Amino acid sequence: MKKPLVGACLALVLLGAGAAPAIAVTAPDAERTATTSRPDVDVKAVDFAGTVALSNCSGSVVRPPAAEADDPALVLSNGHCIESGFPAAGEVIVDQPSTRSFSLLNSAGSRVATLRASKIAYATMTDTDVSLYQLTRTYAQIESSYGIKALELNAAHPVQGTAIKVVSGYWKRIYSCNIDGFAYRLKEGQWTWKDSVRYTSSCNTIGGTSGSPVIDNATGKVVAVNNTGNEDGQRCTDNNPCEVDENGNVTVRHGINYGQQTYGIVPCLGLDNKIDLGRAGCTLPKP
Repeated sequence: MKKPLVGACLALVLLGAGAAPAIAVTAPDAERTATTSRPDVDVKAVDFAGTVALSNCSGSVVRPPAAEADDPALVLSNGHCIESGFPAAGEVIVDQPSTRSFSLLNSAGSRVATLRASKIAYATMTDTDVSLYQLTRTYAQIESSYGIKALELNAAHPVQGTAIKVVSGYWKRIYSCNIDGFAYRLKEGQWTWKDSVRYTSSCNTIGGTSGSPVIDNATGKVVAVNNTGNEDGQRCTDNNPCEVDENGNVTVRHGINYGQQTYGIVPCLGLDNKIDLGRAGCTLPKP
């Protein structure tokens, strides 16, 4: 995983020396120039508005297409970014109380507010690597107070070749690249993720970018959540995911990074943005 950033000593105690978080030693680069494989469409301006910084990761305020203005707002991040630590393979968390805080950023990347969770609505590292926090404020309240709209979740499967940006609220850094393709299965240590998004090499994300929204340049919608990359060229180990195809063949792509698709979240959100794993079309893992 693009691991959460915590104090180095604490990380070594909790995770072991072999799982120490990645630490940036240079200042973040400026945003790279965007490209698009669809020159016939208008490219949306992608900036930091609606993204958040967690204590150890990145995230964003998101809404499904059918959300109402008075619905409780949601923050999207990774399952491995939740405050209780990495969920085990097969573990699914639903409606767990939380008072976690998030720094809300404006378009320039400046913090304009602190938002607070009422609960972890959903979190898992099984099949995908996602967490959804329900906030104590609605979309309308956030927009009225700070002039910031939530990022919309795309309800459709992303397309190979799409120009994307990975927007890290933690580092206030934007990575630009394209969707290179999809991994049938992505295996890292005890966890396996399905149909993961593989980036082209210019999205060289680092620790702390975990949970960043992956945004389609053309639509401005969230198509995935950034979560991992092969750091050392190892095979299927922690911090070194490998791709496994339908026939069980394994491919290691050293230095390549990945995200988990988010369109599958949309059918699982019902009235008042409540997670309903029994809704038609919802395929998220159940407890």
